[in-house]
Amino acid sequence: MLRQRSPNPKLRTVLADVESKIKSGYALSEAFEAQGETFPKIYTASILAGERSGSLDDVLRRYVDYTKSIAQLRRKIRGALTYPLILLCAAFILIAVLTTFVIPQFSSLYENMGADLPGITVLVVGLSTAIRANIYWLVPVVAGSLIGLAAWRRTEKGRRTIDRWILKVPIIGELIKQMTTAQLARSLATLLAGGITVVESFHIGLASITNRELLRSTEPALSKIKEGKPFTESLEAAGWVPPLAVDMIGVGERSGSLREMLDEVAGFYDAETEVKLGQLTTFIEPAILITMGIVVVTILLSIYLPLLQMVSRPGA
Repeated sequence: MLRQRSPNPKLRTVLADVESKIKSGYALSEAFEAQGETFPKIYTASILAGERSGSLDDVLRRYVDYTKSIAQLRRKIRGALTYPLILLCAAFILIAVLTTFVIPQFSSLYENMGADLPGITVLVVGLSTAIRANIYWLVPVVAGSLIGLAAWRRTEKGRRTIDRWILKVPIIGELIKQMTTAQLARSLATLLAGGITVVESFHIGLASITNRELLRSTEPALSKIKEGKPFTESLEAAGWVPPLAVDMIGVGERSGSLREMLDEVAGFYDAETEVKLGQLTTFIEPAILITMGIVVVTILLSIYLPLLQMVSRPGA
């Protein structure tokens, strides 16, 4: 039924292979795992846990809740950043129109009139002239730089370097750490609820850490857990998990309710992420508006200040 209803031809092919393997005697988890990277590791691990425990429906229901939470968080992030991006685009278009079309018209007018231009007008006109004179090589250079940056971003070194820089940005760095804490805690809780061991759960849960720098800091914790060290101590050694999250997880580990406490941590840091998103948008929107206002006012002053000087000149 899933194969027939899927609108994606590639997914239909994958599901057809899964169906074929199940009919050939493969377990459901084996059939999905055989598809490689098509399905997340946490998904195939959840199916395996459900098969082992005999509660496949409960485990899958929990996995669906997990994916819904992740998708909801991503929608909130996109929604929070949409308006600032629109403002940036509007500012860029407005400044481009002013510097490319409006300023040259007034520049020609003042040149024909032989007016003495104030410093701000000379600066803006000079900048506009330089941009228009070099536009034919500036555009390819900027486009090439962006393409090169995007290609470098896809390399392991580039991604790790950019991820490291992002963590140092105020508000955004803390936001990423809180998001990652919530995702890791929810992944671990989902896997532990299916009966998977702490070591296996942590190994699989590492895939939920998308920031390469945080992942690099967290991977050694897996070795510590395998050596028999407490889960909380191993996680704390990563150096980035919020102290409150470590304390909450420690309480759960000592009381034998680790999975339940991981759920609490995930819920708490989901809420904290929303607060940080609100702070981020509260900071970004006024910053963009103020910057855009300063630039536009500067351009308008450079355009109309010579006119005001000529009008106010005695005998004008």
